[in-house]
Amino acid sequence: MDALTVLKMATIEGAKSLGLQDITGSLEIGKKADVIIIDTHKPHLVPVYNPVSHIVYSAQGSDVQDVIVNGRILIKDRKFLTVDLENIIEKVNTFSKNIKKRL
Repeated sequence: MDALTVLKMATIEGAKSLGLQDITGSLEIGKKADVIIIDTHKPHLVPVYNPVSHIVYSAQGSDVQDVIVNGRILIKDRKFLTVDLENIIEKVNTFSKNIKKRL
């Protein structure tokens, strides 16, 4: 598929498939918006000839620098602002040890 079709599938078409196109899926006044800021100053993302193609075919999750959900900044400069990541990692590691003991 071409990059624009894939991007639409992930945004407005995804919202339409859930019946949510009136409240999300595109950047419009009155709609809820989730926005990511991608750090494009990386070797695999230069040069940029077509931003849509870059987002779809070249960018990775690790390229996301900031995340804004419904106007609230959740990640800034790759740092979680709303959760204690170290605490979560510790809990997951403890949980996984308990599972391993049961096997």
